[in-house]
Amino acid sequence: MLFFLQFARHIKKSEGQKTPKVELQISIYGVKILDPKTKEVQHNCQLHRISFCADDKTDKRIFTFICKDSESNKHLCYVFDSEKCAEEITLTIGQAFDLAYRKFLESGGKDVETRKQIAGLQKRIQELETENTELKNKVQDLENQLRITQVHAPPVSR
Repeated sequence: MLFFLQFARHIKKSEGQKTPKVELQISIYGVKILDPKTKEVQHNCQLHRISFCADDKTDKRIFTFICKDSESNKHLCYVFDSEKCAEEITLTIGQAFDLAYRKFLESGGKDVETRKQIAGLQKRIQELETENTELKNKVQDLENQLRITQVHAPPVSR
């Protein structure tokens, strides 16, 4: 895997492309992958759907995790190139698993249903935010068309 990533980095660099930067939010509910500037959630990987997480012992910058996508039901592998803190990130994800398990034991298993409801609501919020953005863009387009029509309309004679 390391050779492939180094090769991919070399190809992107030669093409003048930069690897996109992301921000991770790790909690007992999962790992959110955010756009660092807008803080928009690009991926929300629920903790109970993560089946594997590891850092590369030969390259301290590389870590990965596998998560089962809730919509497609496919396993997706996320690979990250961090700033030499891959081990710390994988340890943090491991700690999130430990804390989530403790919380599960304390709640007597009731927390799982609550998390499912929260995840469903978070997904719905994200869908509504996307729809809201699309509607705002449509309104802006219509306002622009109206302005253009008013500017080019011939004067009304009386």
